[in-house]
Amino acid sequence: MAREKGLEMARAKELDLVEVAPNAAPPVCKIMDFGKFLYRQKKQEQKQKKSQKQGEVKGIRLSMRTDTHDLEVKAEKAKMFLKERNLVKVAMILRGRELAHMDLARNKMKVFSDMLLDTGKIEEMPKKQGHNLIMMITPKQ
Repeated sequence: MAREKGLEMARAKELDLVEVAPNAAPPVCKIMDFGKFLYRQKKQEQKQKKSQKQGEVKGIRLSMRTDTHDLEVKAEKAKMFLKERNLVKVAMILRGRELAHMDLARNKMKVFSDMLLDTGKIEEMPKKQGHNLIMMITPKQ
């Protein structure tokens, strides 16, 4: 319909003619309250910005000699980081002869990651970097 006819209809209802999709062919307009439209648009942008926030990387350090209770305490700390929408970098430092027992180190990392299954998922499987075994865990959606 013509722009003038749309403006007449909007004035009759004491509302505004708002261009919703200017890039469409032909452009799409709606008859609505412009103040409410701006408010809704602002709220939607805030919601998108809030969900877009990327958390920082938090670190947890383990050792081959870390016992089960200590693993549980560190897992609780990691769960707290994940609930705050942060990434968790789990690093296991291997010293001396521990380097020869990579299978035991991977098993300990597996046990630790199993403790976090309800709040996070493994983004990077444990991989060796120098004398460290490193794993990345991201929060679940």
